[in-house]
Amino acid sequence: MEKISGTQTNLSVYNNDWYNPGSFPKLVTWYLINRLFIHTHIPYPSALKVALLRLFGAKIGKGVVIKPKVNIKYPWYLHIGDHVWIGEEVWIDNLTLVIIESNACLSQGAMLLTGNHNYRKSTFDLIVKPITLGPGSWIGAKATVCPGVQVGSHALLTVGSVATSHLEPFGIYQGNPAKYVKTRIITS
Repeated sequence: MEKISGTQTNLSVYNNDWYNPGSFPKLVTWYLINRLFIHTHIPYPSALKVALLRLFGAKIGKGVVIKPKVNIKYPWYLHIGDHVWIGEEVWIDNLTLVIIESNACLSQGAMLLTGNHNYRKSTFDLIVKPITLGPGSWIGAKATVCPGVQVGSHALLTVGSVATSHLEPFGIYQGNPAKYVKTRIITS
């Protein structure tokens, strides 16, 4: 591979002072609550987890199931509809708003990533973009949804796939980057 001359990454000048997700006491308190009650293998009831998330500003509907070892960065940037399932070891890295609409499912180890870095800038600037999961959508085990992606109603991202762009309603997407493979047909 040929070396390209010019500016190079310089992490010594990285600065994300513009990003302020909350006060230090709020962040530390949430970190402790998250570690003790949400991001743990102890199978606390979903109702307790939902109550704690609401206490920290999450907007959550009814009938939400949250399995053990889920990690949620900032609940005040989280909106969840009714009857959503969140599987074991799901990582919601919500540096900004994540909306999960009703009847959506996040399988084990799925990741929702709202942050990244600008690889074109020598300063490696932080980039944050919201994620929306439409109603009835399903994010498969170990699948990743990248910053700014909108997952359409009832779209399916298969196991281990990576969504780097929007997923159309009722589409089944697979691979890295995820590509449309067929239409999801739901029967009664």
